[in-house]
Amino acid sequence: MKTTHIIILVLIAAAIAILVQFSGDLTTYETIASAKAKPGKFVNLIAKIDKSKSVEYDAIKNPNYLSFVAIDTLGNAIKVVYHDAKPTDMEKSERLVLKGTVKDGYFDCKNILLKCPSKYKDTPGAMKNNLQAAN
Repeated sequence: MKTTHIIILVLIAAAIAILVQFSGDLTTYETIASAKAKPGKFVNLIAKIDKSKSVEYDAIKNPNYLSFVAIDTLGNAIKVVYHDAKPTDMEKSERLVLKGTVKDGYFDCKNILLKCPSKYKDTPGAMKNNLQAAN
């Protein structure tokens, strides 16, 4: 075998090893019911805040404790406990991506990502109004 063939085979093997290693890091989103079925396993949830329940956060008493109830798209609910500062405008967010584990009947959240409400929602006739205003 030529040395170029050996080098190419080694590079292909290295690429396959890297792909296999990173395939474990692919994230999938769970429902609350499936997350409850996997206690202790790190999962990602997409949910929204249950506005009918209160959000527990007191920046003076304990700035690193936030608790609220989250609801997924199927209507399942779970209490979420987050041990960090409350994200700004969390209540205004349409959806939350919660990363953490289920333990003792609640979701122990390690990270919260906010899905912002769209500033660019189409209104009927908006394009027509913009064109008329430009002329």
